[in-house]
Amino acid sequence: MPPPLTTPAVLNRMAFDFADHLALVTDDRSFTFAELHDEVRRTAAALAGLGVSQSDRVAIWSPNTWHWVVACLAIHYAGAVVVPINTRYTAEEATDILGRTAARLLIGMGRFLGTDRVSELDRGALPGLRHIVRVPVQDADGPETTDGDWEGFLAGPQVPTSEVDGRAAAVHTDDVSDILFTSGTTGRSKGVLCAHRQSLSASAAWAQCGRITAADRYLCINPFFHNFGYKAGILACLQTGATLIPQLTFDPELAMRTIQEHRVTVLPGPPTVYQTLLDHPARGNFDLSSLRFAVTGAANVPVVLVERMQRELDFDTVLTGYGLTEATGFGTMCRPEDDPDTVATTCGRPIAGFELRIDTPDDTGAGEVLLRGPNVMLGYLDDPMATATAIDPQGWLHTGDIGTVDAAGNLRITDRLKDMYICGGFNVYPAEIEQVLARLDGIADVAVIGVADDRLGEVGRAFVVRRAGINLCEQDVIDYARKHVANFKAPRSVVFLEALPRNAGGKVVKTTLREIA
Repeated sequence: MPPPLTTPAVLNRMAFDFADHLALVTDDRSFTFAELHDEVRRTAAALAGLGVSQSDRVAIWSPNTWHWVVACLAIHYAGAVVVPINTRYTAEEATDILGRTAARLLIGMGRFLGTDRVSELDRGALPGLRHIVRVPVQDADGPETTDGDWEGFLAGPQVPTSEVDGRAAAVHTDDVSDILFTSGTTGRSKGVLCAHRQSLSASAAWAQCGRITAADRYLCINPFFHNFGYKAGILACLQTGATLIPQLTFDPELAMRTIQEHRVTVLPGPPTVYQTLLDHPARGNFDLSSLRFAVTGAANVPVVLVERMQRELDFDTVLTGYGLTEATGFGTMCRPEDDPDTVATTCGRPIAGFELRIDTPDDTGAGEVLLRGPNVMLGYLDDPMATATAIDPQGWLHTGDIGTVDAAGNLRITDRLKDMYICGGFNVYPAEIEQVLARLDGIADVAVIGVADDRLGEVGRAFVVRRAGINLCEQDVIDYARKHVANFKAPRSVVFLEALPRNAGGKVVKTTLREIA
């Protein structure tokens, strides 16, 4: 009988099988699998020492440092649940997630991208949040706080490691491992519950498509708070023995220097990452010949980009895929034998035990994409009605995306329900932004769509109807949005109209807005 599929069990096995193999490499610290195991156990003992119990929720609001990896695995090792938070979220958004998950402890960043958002949290709205542990991110972390720092946290009270070893052994394959939040099409984010077996089996299937092994060195520029960085990054490397090399934020020249220095073989990312590397004037100064495998597909992928990645960046294999948080982050994926046209124009075939079906296809074969299998989410956090709407009685997950399936079984996404767009690799749901902008004094009506952008793939454009007698300019709208939502969600431009186009039922006709955009 195979061992239980839990993160602690996998970590224990890798610490034995790959004890001296490098697991994690950063500028300031590196870990073999044995050292990572020791650090995780020590951190888990410190979490328990601060009162974190089994099944408690512990949030991580921090960028890609080694602390994120250790904290994530330690939370699992202590039998608790990881709640990743987007580093670009405002304090208002983070407070909402911390409150809804009843997080007992937050691993929070110091100063990052010029701000100290952790200090802006509404602590009065979070009575259950007992502790905040600060992770050093940049020099001069900013103002003094009453929060504990990472080293002080580890030097504080700890339970015996034998106790956390017992907790780790007690983790069950069906226990909730993480709650990732995805913006809902109604404008309110939903927490997606996934079990250990799901997070591990789906990420293992992803890694298998890329033929990732312990010989690989994986440069992770995708943020750990996202499935692309957490499950297709941390968990994929943990299960294969590949060496994980995280980057704090995407810096193309630093990325190329890292590829050369560490002989990086695996580099997943949104299309904009590869386009930036291809167009960088210093690219010829670096040896990128070690690159082997890339996965992209967070936006439309031109065939010529796939061909240039193979020809000019030396990738042997470039794949695309499709997934969503409710499907543990995965769903379909191309395979190494697929040609560039298939890779660029489709999302490949099902992986990770998924079945794929197109619901009530029209004359062109297009219909809603449905997925079914063992890696469909356990459900939405505290929202049984939304769960029942998303997963029908036959177990099919209604993705809300429209697509077709060709004769070879490849999925092609043709539209997105509720007009979601993707900005710099992040999903943006216009309904959420519209709700925020509607609170701005001076706005009578508003609609948001995504428009093409050379650098970010798509960015938001707001169509605004002013209230009578109110002098509201474009910058007023943009500034208000940036104050209340993450930067990637904020519209980059505003068009003022006398009225929004609406159909007979009163619904905004966004196809008309796209025509005038």
